[in-house]
Amino acid sequence: MSQYTDDIRAAVDVLRRGGIILYPTDTIWGIGCDATDSKAVKKVFEIKRRSDAKALITLVGSEGALERAVDEVPEVAWQLIECSDRPLTIVYDRAARDIAPELSAEDGSIGVRITREEFSAGLCRAFGKPIVSTSANISGEPSPGCFAEISPEIVNAVDYVCLSRRDETPGTAKPSSIMRLGAGGLFKIIRK
Repeated sequence: MSQYTDDIRAAVDVLRRGGIILYPTDTIWGIGCDATDSKAVKKVFEIKRRSDAKALITLVGSEGALERAVDEVPEVAWQLIECSDRPLTIVYDRAARDIAPELSAEDGSIGVRITREEFSAGLCRAFGKPIVSTSANISGEPSPGCFAEISPEIVNAVDYVCLSRRDETPGTAKPSSIMRLGAGGLFKIIRK
């Protein structure tokens, strides 16, 4: 049994009830919810005080979950994921029909990342659906590098704060790289 089992179980219970969690990911701490639940996604936008015109990233725990989350995963995406030496979010043309429409950008695209980190991957697999993953900060403020840097306002706004990995020190976590896939296998680096 993983040291994370009880924490994952509690977080999944909150996600299934439409709640919002604060959790460690393969990059920085994130605010998360069920990515198929429009009402929950709207709560995340409210907590972050973020315009709903700006899309949020979605996290999945496996290749199969990625294929269910986006309309089409081109071969170049698999190559980029395999070659990347750090967490990589890829912006795909269209989300699958089950993803909350609020997660898509105005052009219909959606950013999705497969997490390989033990806790967040286990959480995604246990939940069985994609999970929103947006930095645990008010929009426009610096992203926290560890749990200790998350503002009390964010901590108090969510329904469950995961216990795992709270003891990590500043400077160990960074946001993911982001690439946008285009027609014909072309891709554009949005964030290194």
